[in-house]
Amino acid sequence: MMIVYGAGSEELGVKIAEQLQVKARGVESKIFPDGESYIRFTENLEDQDLILIHYCYPQQDKKLMELFLMLDTAKDLGAKRTVAVIPYLPYARQDKRFRPGEVVSNKSVGRLLGAVGTDILITIDVHSEDSLKSFSLQTVNLSAMPLLAEYLKTLKLTRPYVLAPDRGAVIHAQLVSSILKTDYAHFEKHRDRVTGDVVTDYKDVGIGDRDVIILDDIISTGSTIANVAKVVRSKTARKIIAVCTHGLIIGEAEKTMRESGVTDIISTDAIPSKFSRVSVSTIISEALRKIL
Repeated sequence: MMIVYGAGSEELGVKIAEQLQVKARGVESKIFPDGESYIRFTENLEDQDLILIHYCYPQQDKKLMELFLMLDTAKDLGAKRTVAVIPYLPYARQDKRFRPGEVVSNKSVGRLLGAVGTDILITIDVHSEDSLKSFSLQTVNLSAMPLLAEYLKTLKLTRPYVLAPDRGAVIHAQLVSSILKTDYAHFEKHRDRVTGDVVTDYKDVGIGDRDVIILDDIISTGSTIANVAKVVRSKTARKIIAVCTHGLIIGEAEKTMRESGVTDIISTDAIPSKFSRVSVSTIISEALRKIL
């Protein structure tokens, strides 16, 4: 087994390697003046099970291209099996044709991963489990929700209440609430497919004087979380905590959420940021032990 991490993925790669008690290696890389990537493996890959740890956000298109180049080259250099560890899988949200003529980009990413010889894909809290069914390779979708729940336990929250901002996040809310031994509910979200504007319908839930956890797989612009937080604040909730696996937190997302009443933002290092309080390295290491 050999662990190699792509550019910008050293911290996660080293953590996983330490937990598996193997050595982690980086690639030699640079960017040419025209913006193209140069990558070189520094170790012999022949007959190795290669685990490639590679963050594909931000700069999804470029990072994906670098990933494809590395996976293709690994097989060319004689790697026995290639395991791509992509904590946040880009384009996973575009997994169906919502409007006529749309590109189903998730399916295209899956085809490209297969075309470069990827044997196994490991990702975390992909937006829709069904989105991986079209992939021709073996896929493993891990959940970071138990890790987040255990972290939330350490905060000693007052009668916590878990809210999913839409139906898609209900499965996550159920899991976290079961670990916290508390209640959960979900709101309804409607997105305009042309403008991207989000409208949230809410239920009347008993959250007065309780700490509320608004839980989702991804927080991007923060608008969905903000819509829910405004309702929650009007119901005299105590703290309002936004929690997710993938904290993209784009543009003024933090400001948007905090102005709506969010008191804290918590994410994992599936996308490293100042909000990352929980490392996904443990669940990735456990999955690799089972696979290899």
